[in-house]
Amino acid sequence: MSRDPIVYVIDDDEAARHSLEFLLDCAGIRVRAFVSADAFLTASPPLAGACIVTDVRMPGRSGIELVEEMKRAGAGTPVIVITGHADVPLAIQAMHAGVADFIEKPFDDEMMLAAIRKALATHAGDEVIRMERLAVRDRIASLSGRELEVMEGLVRGDANKAIAFDLGISARTVEVYRANLMMKMQAKTLSDLVRMVTAARIV
Repeated sequence: MSRDPIVYVIDDDEAARHSLEFLLDCAGIRVRAFVSADAFLTASPPLAGACIVTDVRMPGRSGIELVEEMKRAGAGTPVIVITGHADVPLAIQAMHAGVADFIEKPFDDEMMLAAIRKALATHAGDEVIRMERLAVRDRIASLSGRELEVMEGLVRGDANKAIAFDLGISARTVEVYRANLMMKMQAKTLSDLVRMVTAARIV
């Protein structure tokens, strides 16, 4: 991760908010608190390396409405929902909306920290994969039209001679394009190239 992880706590209950802030502070995890989902969205804090812990029921937008809004905006930030016993059906709805976890009140401190650390670690991994994918797409964009055609043939599993025949050029010329595109793509082997291109095309 390019920056230290941070947890955004969103809860209109002052005591609950301060309790979570204290817990995270003691665990050495950066924390910033908000009194509502609306306040959080208005502040629009940076989401890189972040995790959100939100209550379900709050004035203004609910925790689930926050999750749905962030999903529509394409934010992949993991969200942990805190719920009272009566809100469990809502929490299940939140799981369907894509939250990382839901934790029922009163919760165990260690359980909460474990859920937060898991969410942060997963998000960090996802962020690395996303950045790698973008880098590969940039490399593909740097290829010339002919290099792109040769790459498509290689990824299909075609031999140099077959690619040469398809493109109406010599096998030797294919070898030159192949060497150039492998260098531009930073691929050491053909399997490297196939893995990169396949990963880059995952939406």
